[in-house]
Amino acid sequence: MSNIDWDSKVVIGQKAKAPKVTRNTSDLIQARRAGAVVGTDKKVTGGLNKAHIGTDHQRIAKLDRENEVAPPPKIAPSVGKAIQQARMDKQLSQKDCAQKINEKPSVLQDYESGRAIPNPQILAKLERVLGVKLRGADIGKKLEGPKKS
Repeated sequence: MSNIDWDSKVVIGQKAKAPKVTRNTSDLIQARRAGAVVGTDKKVTGGLNKAHIGTDHQRIAKLDRENEVAPPPKIAPSVGKAIQQARMDKQLSQKDCAQKINEKPSVLQDYESGRAIPNPQILAKLERVLGVKLRGADIGKKLEGPKKS
């Protein structure tokens, strides 16, 4: 027990100083005067956009443009005309017809104008409400009742 030095200090939790990055010359000169170790590194790509350095990115972008996926096909104009004609025959407004198929009137409007992407579920609801075939070969043909066997 006689070899313990009671006068020495141990500091716990003291952080080491992190190197400071400076961008102006006055701080750099001040550090040199204080006797601090100073290292200067020049950025190789300073002020340039790294994404446009090589031509690889241009080639990849060109490939992406060539392989673009075509947008999904819109509904045929004949289907839109058949929906509109069947709706007029039943004397339904777009709002009433849309309410019967539980869709927004804007959806029905898109189908009639040919801007909609065809959804088989919505087309089936329209077929049921309007009584007209909207899918397959005979678009616009009246649907008959259930087949009797």
